Amino acid sequence: MNDASERRRHDDLRRIESEVGTLIRRVKRVMGERAREVHPDLHPMTYSILDHLARNGPMRGADLSGAFDMDKGGVSRQVQALVDLGLVERRPDPEDRRAIMLDASEEGRKRLAAMSRVRSERFDERLAAWTDAELSQFAAQLATYNRALSED
Repeated sequence: MNDASERRRHDDLRRIESEVGTLIRRVKRVMGERAREVHPDLHPMTYSILDHLARNGPMRGADLSGAFDMDKGGVSRQVQALVDLGLVERRPDPEDRRAIMLDASEEGRKRLAAMSRVRSERFDERLAAWTDAELSQFAAQLATYNRALSED
């Protein structure tokens, strides 16, 4: 590799870092917006837990702690906020009546679905000018990028 191509590669890598930083800031903002669309009192982290339960629940609190790399006390506080808002339910585990299973309530699922429809329409509109090939290529490159950095 010559000096010019090394500089170009270095510049491209720094540009990727910068663009990913922009993406992270945008994702944080969008997560806050999504949380407020589901319920005005919902915190973005709590929204993430609700979304995870709706997609993967029911599950025990310990499983939720592992999924978010949070201590049980932190998860318990987040879950309690969701229960208080009527978005998550606690139920006895049918396999071990002493254990509690957590799951999104019907109301939680309904609110997530309504928010998701609106957000998906907005996302689709913003990328309407992209061709099917561009969308496919970007999705593939993003997946490759995420696999390459999966150890971080």
